[in-house]
Amino acid sequence: MAAKERTLSRARLLIALLIATPLFAGLGGCGQSVEHFGGPTMGSSYTVQYVPTGQSPDAAKLKAEVESILTGLDEQFSTYRDDSVVSRFNALPAGACMAMPADMLKLWRYGEELAQQSDGAFDLTVEPLMNLWGFGPQSRKEQVPDAAALELARARVGHQYLSQGGESLCKSVDVQLDFDSIVAGYAVDKVSERLAEQGLKDFLVEITGELKAVGHKPDGTPWRIALEVPNGERERQVERSVALDGFGLSTSGDYRNYFEEGGQRYSHTFDARSGRPVRHALAAVTVADAQVLHADGLSTLLMVLGPEEGYTFAERHGLAAFFIVRQGDGFVTRVTPRFEALFPTPE
Repeated sequence: MAAKERTLSRARLLIALLIATPLFAGLGGCGQSVEHFGGPTMGSSYTVQYVPTGQSPDAAKLKAEVESILTGLDEQFSTYRDDSVVSRFNALPAGACMAMPADMLKLWRYGEELAQQSDGAFDLTVEPLMNLWGFGPQSRKEQVPDAAALELARARVGHQYLSQGGESLCKSVDVQLDFDSIVAGYAVDKVSERLAEQGLKDFLVEITGELKAVGHKPDGTPWRIALEVPNGERERQVERSVALDGFGLSTSGDYRNYFEEGGQRYSHTFDARSGRPVRHALAAVTVADAQVLHADGLSTLLMVLGPEEGYTFAERHGLAAFFIVRQGDGFVTRVTPRFEALFPTPE
């Protein structure tokens, strides 16, 4: 699906940095196999891999249930379709209120929590800025805007202009919501919950690069995920691999989605406090959390804050985070104590 036709997701940033490739060595003689299915979603794709049980439905039924969940989220959160819930809310004028589904209110409340924790660095209302700079659903071209246009867009950005009244969300300014920074992680959580309800105990779910693994492969070994760092324009190298069971991973970065103008690199990641793309040395950050919704939002937040402020935030809040930082012509990595405790470096 072309970028201009994509539905929910931000660009799939972590392809060069994190590969969800379970290693299936040693399956011979274990009597089980790994089933899998997938397809397009959120402007990218999804995959589900699982070890079937005697009680689990067949793959066709599981796929139908997973795609029903994804379709329902698309109908709520897609900024690339005019009839979605979020698009209808975004079209409302200042002073309007609109009844919202439970999923949307839950994600808005979590976004508000992150906004308050970060003094507004994370903000779900940055869509006018994304459109202005060329990264949003109504973008015309990637460009550095003039000062007047930037000030007009900034006047429409701010989490403080939204409030909840009962089951409705209200706007005091003509703000526009964009949940791309958290909805894919939430989708992974919902799909994982549904698979567990169907009796599956061993599976890996990946949606637009956000993922969660539960249980083990048929040979009893864990699902292992390779964390990579860029090594040249097209080369990549594995920095370390992590074994996941009950945890999700989310990566945010600027390695793929950016433009250059006048010798300056402009990332798709925005700091709502300045109204501009971030300009720091953090290339990417991966966060591990039992709830992929949290990992998704926190990886975006840390990416906005940058290598120093982001690391301080992660350490203070006990987050498991893996940072990739530009240094000269290469990259260096840094992990938080919580990440090291969960995924120790092999000796």
